[in-house]
Amino acid sequence: MPPRDIRVEFAGGVELLFDNQKQLDIPISKFHDPSHPAKENLTYTVRDLLQLLKDRYLKQRLELFLQGDNVKPGILVVINDCDWELMGGPDYELEPGDRVVFISTLHGG
Repeated sequence: MPPRDIRVEFAGGVELLFDNQKQLDIPISKFHDPSHPAKENLTYTVRDLLQLLKDRYLKQRLELFLQGDNVKPGILVVINDCDWELMGGPDYELEPGDRVVFISTLHGG
């Protein structure tokens, strides 16, 4: 049976915003919000993932992770070892087994 989870990893300090969790395995079923009708085609994008992370997993300092409905400048997003900009950015449609990594490129000196 193929994997049904999306693996999410945090590095470079982003993990501090998620209660020091460096990795989450999020089942596709978690993307469904019972207060909203299910999507007909059951596809979910990185934008949906960002909303889910904000609503259920982000523990502090939202402004350090998100700017509007996108990641804050200075956070690199890598999907399956490829820059997300090459994959369609926030509109990339997630597949079971995908690995999404958020890495902060901003560090103190």
